[in-house]
Amino acid sequence: MAKYLLLKHYRGAPAAVNDVPMEKWTPEEITAHIQYMADFATRLQETGEFVDERALGPDGTWVRYDGEGRPPVTDGPFAETKDLIAGWMVIDVDSYERALELAAELSAAPGAGGKPIHEWLELRPIFTAPPTITE
Repeated sequence: MAKYLLLKHYRGAPAAVNDVPMEKWTPEEITAHIQYMADFATRLQETGEFVDERALGPDGTWVRYDGEGRPPVTDGPFAETKDLIAGWMVIDVDSYERALELAAELSAAPGAGGKPIHEWLELRPIFTAPPTITE
């Protein structure tokens, strides 16, 4: 089994086919979208492929350690809008091909007008152990 991170972006990914921003959806369209993702997660729980998921708000703060006894730095660098992550799902699957299949299915969540979004998702492998160097 291999773990993969599916990242949903607020902005910055290539445009989805059904590219209507969520703030312009009706409450019913939002409910249908969220239900699709919940049903998807439930099905993956039943197959043992689900690990975790979270939705994220658009606001965040950059924090950096600035030395002993000094307050953390919380001013910049600021993320480009393309870097904003809307949420994620972690899956644990048998193969990269299965990860691609599930990412494509999640991409089809409904949006405006009840039509699939066909949004781009970022698929990233999760390392389970750090690489080792042998001599």
